[in-house]
Amino acid sequence: MTQPPPPTPAAAAAETAAVVIGRNEGERLIRCLRSLTRQVRQIIYVDSGSCDGSVEAARNLGAEVVELDTSRPFTAARARNAGLAAVATGTEYVQFTDGDCEVVEGWIATAHAFMEANPQAAVASGRRREQFPSASVYNRLCDAEWDTPIGPAKACGGDALMRLTALRDAGGYRDELIAGEEPELCLRLRRAGWEIWRLDAEMTRHDARMLRFGQWWQRSRRAGHAFAEGAALHGASPERHWVTETRRALIWGAILPVAILIGAAFSVWVLLLALIYPAQLLRLVRRMGWERGAFTLLGKFPEAVGVLEYHLNHRRGRSRTILEYK
Repeated sequence: MTQPPPPTPAAAAAETAAVVIGRNEGERLIRCLRSLTRQVRQIIYVDSGSCDGSVEAARNLGAEVVELDTSRPFTAARARNAGLAAVATGTEYVQFTDGDCEVVEGWIATAHAFMEANPQAAVASGRRREQFPSASVYNRLCDAEWDTPIGPAKACGGDALMRLTALRDAGGYRDELIAGEEPELCLRLRRAGWEIWRLDAEMTRHDARMLRFGQWWQRSRRAGHAFAEGAALHGASPERHWVTETRRALIWGAILPVAILIGAAFSVWVLLLALIYPAQLLRLVRRMGWERGAFTLLGKFPEAVGVLEYHLNHRRGRSRTILEYK
């Protein structure tokens, strides 16, 4: 890695566009767009059927608005591709972000300087933080999830600065993926010789507003669906994309509990096998702490639901519409 020169906000803004995606984000979208105003040359907002005035608010703030055709299923991947298609000629980089995030002042200049100094880098992402981690245990879990290792990475999340030529050469995102579209794109970029980087810099502030158990369950279920679909696409490749995550979800969230229940019908002693769960919990707690450990184990159940749902729909020739948790 070549150390970048000091960030130059004017140069970064001149070469960078922002693609913001959202649906009924309200005031969060306004804060998001305002955070980008002085950092990029062009702001594109892609709306997925909002009914809260988001489109008008975005236009009033000077953003170019792309409204997705409602006759096709909405996905974040489809929205990002639609925004990408509207990026102006002469742009070198694009900052993707979700409409419930604020982009930290100076992030784009920092990421731009890094990309200029490292021509093999296709993606630079920084630290996404939850804006209100104390609001709920679910928000805190999100904040911990986004604290990824600094340095070369396998993937990024929904917020990242990307090199436009690399992104277009890879063919952009897969429109049909309802989740996990960034890791899938990053896998294809890495195969083509590009690098993905996690920088030691503040990037975005996210407002999850995840206050109920049902929201967390839906988000975990969506993750399981993403694991299964990613493994179906690239699981046979050398990367074994999300094969391990899919297998863990099925074993802990479906196979073991079903086997224990069936076995208990023949012998009550089989119920002793359920002790594997507290043993696994203690192992996770030693590594992650009580909160993260407990929810990591509990999360295998909704993840298993998502995995099974993907395979059931696949066998029936159906596609799952987007899973929302807000």
